[in-house]
Amino acid sequence: MGLFARWVLILIVLGWSIYVPLTQKINLGLDLQGGMHVVLDVDTDKAIENKIDNTVNQMRQDLTNANIDTTYIKKDSINSVAIGFNSQDVKDKVLKLLETNYPYLEQQKLASDIIVMVIRNADEMRWRNDAVDQSVEVLRNRIDEFGVAEPLIQRQGEKQIVVQLPGVKNPDDALNLIGKTAVLSFHIVDYSIPEEDLVSGNVPSDTMVLAMKDDPTHNHPPDFIHRIAVKKDSLLTGNYISDAEIVISPQSNRPTVSIQFDPVGAKIFEEITRTNVNKNLAIVLDGTVYSAPVINEPISGGSASISGNFTFDEANALKIVLKAGSLPAPVTVVENRTVGASLGEDSIRSGITASIVGFAAIVLFIGIYYRLSGMVANIALLINLSLILAVLAQFGATLTLPGIAGIMLTLGMAVDANVLIFERVREELRKGRTPANAINIGYSKALSAIVDSNITTLIAAVVLFQFGTGPIKGFAITLSVGLLASMFTAIFVTRTIFMSFMSKRRIKELSI
Repeated sequence: MGLFARWVLILIVLGWSIYVPLTQKINLGLDLQGGMHVVLDVDTDKAIENKIDNTVNQMRQDLTNANIDTTYIKKDSINSVAIGFNSQDVKDKVLKLLETNYPYLEQQKLASDIIVMVIRNADEMRWRNDAVDQSVEVLRNRIDEFGVAEPLIQRQGEKQIVVQLPGVKNPDDALNLIGKTAVLSFHIVDYSIPEEDLVSGNVPSDTMVLAMKDDPTHNHPPDFIHRIAVKKDSLLTGNYISDAEIVISPQSNRPTVSIQFDPVGAKIFEEITRTNVNKNLAIVLDGTVYSAPVINEPISGGSASISGNFTFDEANALKIVLKAGSLPAPVTVVENRTVGASLGEDSIRSGITASIVGFAAIVLFIGIYYRLSGMVANIALLINLSLILAVLAQFGATLTLPGIAGIMLTLGMAVDANVLIFERVREELRKGRTPANAINIGYSKALSAIVDSNITTLIAAVVLFQFGTGPIKGFAITLSVGLLASMFTAIFVTRTIFMSFMSKRRIKELSI
């Protein structure tokens, strides 16, 4: 490449590296601007149990449609279902139906009056893995709706999820949003059960007693719980919701959450309201009844509303979780750390101070030890730093405290590359070479050592990024970017500067 082409490329890269950081903000990590660090544990056992519950309900429907009269169908354990029968003919029909419709089940027990089917190991492991992956996506959708900039949401190990929310202003609200399972279901209310039975739990097997969200303006005793009995069988779930929005009720002038079902859910909801006119339909979210309006007439169009005497913030949180979808399994917070903004400011101040001192020490040493050639290396260092910041800003990478450490390590390695080159040049000068020949030979001989050392370090950085979490990834990113930038500045930029000096005048002595 000719000298003119070299300078054109350098000026283009330099202009870009100055323009981007001035026009695009560099995202700061949790340790620099404060926020939340939460580790969640996904209850994958519950995900499998939910699968068995759905399987039991589907089996009842399939067997009824096939006119197969079994004595019972029930969950036998979290991953198995038991089916009872009283004749060989029914047994054969059941086995044929199971083989056709439920390939993920295998026989665990077969007797004259019972079949126990268990989920195959491969399918169970796949569903457990899917439960964690789906939870990551649901949490990402919720947090995107919540409005946190540059969150980190990633899987850790078999069933844990790491969530980092930099700059979050309301940690409690964010935590409630993250941990809410948001399982929405619709049930028919059973008002035939006396109050004393609701309190004691003495209710029929097809009924369950739930707490009802009460109006906070009511002056109830502190231990008051408004209980309500509903049928266990869910008529409709939140899986059919396509949208959710906040509206202000004209009657109460309070926010309610309007939900819209997809076409399949709309048909189911219309059928529910048609067959249950004058009954109360309980809207249940995470085991709490939010409202139980009377069905006055069939409702078409696929719309419904949830009113629970909400504040606007509560309604907004409910809208977010319904819109983003329910978690496939409950999650438990196993670690929760909040980093204050003041600590973040201290980290930034300390990091900047350390960077300035370290950078100044490098510049001073290289300038004194290698004289004018050292000044050339220092120019390359400034360009190197500018390139790192530009790449971080351009690609929306997050700068963390370990990332700052990675930048400083990179600058040190960039100096190391110049040291290798300059020492090679000194060797050639001691052999009596001319400055121009010494520079050409010095760069050529040092190239392999520079490339080898940077590539091996780059491989380590890639491994750190692949298997590390949060801060480690931040270190790996800045280290990788810095290594590539240092190879460009140390090998290409500095040599171009030397070539420019040598092309215009005959240099008899090199300041190095």
